[in-house]
Formats: sequence, structure tokens, C-alpha cells
Amino acid sequence: MKEHNYFVYMIASRSRALYIGMTNNLRRRIWEHKNDLIDGFTKEYKCHRLVWYESYDGVANTIDREKQLKRWNRAKKEWLIAQRNPTWEDLAAEWYLRHQFESEQKQVPPRAS
Repeated sequence: MKEHNYFVYMIASRSRALYIGMTNNLRRRIWEHKNDLIDGFTKEYKCHRLVWYESYDGVANTIDREKQLKRWNRAKKEWLIAQRNPTWEDLAAEWYLRHQFESEQKQVPPRAS
């Protein structure tokens, strides 16, 4: 049986507007947010920085945690982020650099001998 991983995450804008979501593919989902591929709150408020996430084995636990966090007040969410990321750095800042570099390299024609 295939093992599943699910994530609850918070992304923020530069002005620290927060969005809480869940996904089964964190890298893909954050890429979508960073490139404004999803209409709605994150696109409107330019939420492009992954500031916090947790992983879970089961989808039910993931949904429960997402709902719990969405009920929390702002101060409690900020406290949670500060536990692991006090400066609100983008935890996904370097996730895509390698892929961008590789795609550029593929466009360069080989040197003639």
C-alpha cells in the first residue's frame, strides 16, 4: 500500500497576511502560490513565503489540524510560526533554484569540437 504524506502550511505576504492550507504535495502547492497560479486570497495578497508547515500520515488528522489552526487567533498563529521561524524567512526559498538552473543549462547548445 502506498504511503501518503499530507501537509498543513502557512504562507505569508511581505506585509504578513497569512493563509493556511493543506496539500499532499507541498513543493508543488508552494510553487503554485509563488507563481500566482491559484486565484483567490493568496494571489490577491501576494502570499508567496512559506513560513511554517507540519506533515501528517493521514488525511483526517491533516484536515483536523488545518481547521484547528484556522480557528486560532492571530497571536497564537504568530506564536506557532515564531517557534521554528522567528524571522518569517521563506522556508521554500531555495527549493526551486536547482530546477531553474537545470532548465537554463538544457537550453545552452553543446560546444562544437
